Amino acid sequence: MIALRISSMKQFMGQLLAGDAFDIFLLEEASIVAANTVTIDGHLNREFYSEEDIQSGQAPDYAFTPWSNLKGLCFHLMKGRRTPLSFKFVLHLKPELAEKLLKRESSDIDPSQISALVLTIRYDGAKAVLTTGTAARTFLLSKEPDQIWDRTLSAYLTQKGIATEIL
Repeated sequence: MIALRISSMKQFMGQLLAGDAFDIFLLEEASIVAANTVTIDGHLNREFYSEEDIQSGQAPDYAFTPWSNLKGLCFHLMKGRRTPLSFKFVLHLKPELAEKLLKRESSDIDPSQISALVLTIRYDGAKAVLTTGTAARTFLLSKEPDQIWDRTLSAYLTQKGIATEIL
């Protein structure tokens, strides 16, 4: 697990809310505190979709909503003359990308043992901090999945031009 402070808020927010850099994630939870506090539960309600939607592939295959589907709403809730007092987003790397990453890195850990590679973004009114995490289905002695995720996310942010400092 690492914590990274965002160096340029304007550039980061552009990538988060208007760019595609974070479209590789699913949203588990969002909380935006401005004039009101708005909380979004990203869990998908499978019962919302008809059997026809499911059979035709129109229903999402994920447990959570893709970030790309909700970032516009989050942007709408945050835009205006005043910045939010705070916000928090809990994102999960899409499962197929997490599995591919762990296989590519020749991890000794079976990818099925990892339920999520998590990125938590917190803004406190002054700074934004990104924190990585790994959710395992069972207890793991190895920290290798954490280390792989930390390295990969740091490299990805650099590739996308998002400047950070390790805390």
